[in-house]
Amino acid sequence: MYTNESLTCVDCNAPFAFTAGEQEFFAMKGFTNKPNRCPDCRTARKASRGGGSGSSFGASRPPREMHSATCSRCGKEARVPFVPSGDKPIYCSDCFEPRRN
Repeated sequence: MYTNESLTCVDCNAPFAFTAGEQEFFAMKGFTNKPNRCPDCRTARKASRGGGSGSSFGASRPPREMHSATCSRCGKEARVPFVPSGDKPIYCSDCFEPRRN
């Protein structure tokens, strides 16, 4: 169904193979575009963006701003990464952990 294809890198203009296996992987993941960069340029670009494995979006994200709230169950202080609106219960980490499971 898939056959090896030769593509040209947009960064270095070198030809590279887009193999049948890679095409099948792209199709399985739902990717509709062919790769624009050869593997070396792709790796270099990821490294320059602060990523390398997985998503590079969180690589330079600043620390979350945490807000104080009172635990709805035990009354201790809870630190949450959102501004509490008061319309839903908020739990400290000790009370939240059993609810997670």
